Amino acid sequence: MKILILGAGQVGRSVAEALEHEDNDITIVDTNAAALRALREKLDVRVEVGQASYPRVLERAGIEDADLLIAVTNSDEINMVACQVAQTLYRTPKKIARIRSSHYLDRGALFAPNAVPIDVLISPEQLVTDYIFNLISHPGASHVLNFANGTVQMVGVKALHDGPMVGHELREMHEHMPGLKAQVAAIFRKGKSINVKETTLIEADDELFFIASPKHIRSIISELRKLDKPYKRIVLAGGGNIGNRLARLLEDSRYQVKIIEKDPERATKLAERLDKTIVLEGDVADEDLLLEENIENTDVFIAITNDDEANILSSMLAKRLGARRVMCLINRLSYVDLVESNIDVAISPQQITIGSLLMHVRRGDIVAVHALRRGSAEVVEIIVHGDYKTSRVVGRRLEEINLPPGASICAVLRDGVLQLVSANLVIAANDHVVVFVTDKRYVPAVEKLFQVGIHFF
Repeated sequence: MKILILGAGQVGRSVAEALEHEDNDITIVDTNAAALRALREKLDVRVEVGQASYPRVLERAGIEDADLLIAVTNSDEINMVACQVAQTLYRTPKKIARIRSSHYLDRGALFAPNAVPIDVLISPEQLVTDYIFNLISHPGASHVLNFANGTVQMVGVKALHDGPMVGHELREMHEHMPGLKAQVAAIFRKGKSINVKETTLIEADDELFFIASPKHIRSIISELRKLDKPYKRIVLAGGGNIGNRLARLLEDSRYQVKIIEKDPERATKLAERLDKTIVLEGDVADEDLLLEENIENTDVFIAITNDDEANILSSMLAKRLGARRVMCLINRLSYVDLVESNIDVAISPQQITIGSLLMHVRRGDIVAVHALRRGSAEVVEIIVHGDYKTSRVVGRRLEEINLPPGASICAVLRDGVLQLVSANLVIAANDHVVVFVTDKRYVPAVEKLFQVGIHFF
């Protein structure tokens, strides 16, 4: 597939890194020659220096025979114009654009087929907002991922010494909760994936990923760690786009919310826009301010400024001062390892955004992709098509399906109902299958496995 990526920023880099090893011809366009030079040295991609919305620049980048345009510059306007140019002049088959401003997103008619021709809209701020809200809704979880339109969820949980299942085998979980339709998809021990068996012994500090109906999530978390009480008092460090959106969502859900915002003008606007949220003007890493606002009684402290250093410092300070749970937005993946031992949850906007992009790039009928473990692992939801003759999976028992190394089928949904995964479960056409791939290098092999043979058509 020939792909043009407009923008060499963090999202553009993440997309290129995710796609370069999958038999794609990638060209990246940006005005920053130094950033492009660094990318070309690191990745097997072509680069083109210039304004991403200019026809001549797009032509030099190869727009005329491109299969996909991904516009993720820092400018909504450039992204929109680039898609318009790509459609009007070159009839580019598929166009994905990052749009950040709610002033545009709130006007759905702008992106109708006869208006700005964008096939897929990506709003990183909204994706991150929804992701954080899901974490708040499931106390104790480190990841919450939706599949089948939220019918089932995959949740990541770190097992603690006080968890009833710690020191016990996995099969005992079903003895504790008979009739539970849940599946452990993966276990990471000391940062590495281990084989998951019924006899696997759960150890403290293991990170388990399990998939289940949302109504069972809280019960399963309680088996792996002492159950946190529902959160109520929340402090948001940063009043940018994410802070504003998250505060609106939380104050409508009966949480007590405070925002700390350094910019006086921004703080004033937030105070005018938000009905129930308390807006404080100040530095998110000001110890006196945090103590004054009773940080020790805070259920969740969430650092979501645009500055990684400010987020990290304020998070570590809030944790030291007694905040019950701390979440930190970190753009640079290299920082994550440095802080994970001092905070509860590190949130990567790129990894959240990349899944929404990959869903539209992957081959086959893929309806959801989530990147995990700093992009090294993926979870993919695939709709199965074909019959016994045209498909490698339809009509086969799970034990007969030849999955690549590190891949496992962790959930099968049939007509919206979660099936109990076992070696004898037979895959049927139109099933939604969730596959956990611990090494993303094998994702193309998974896609190929689920593709329909030519005789199907």
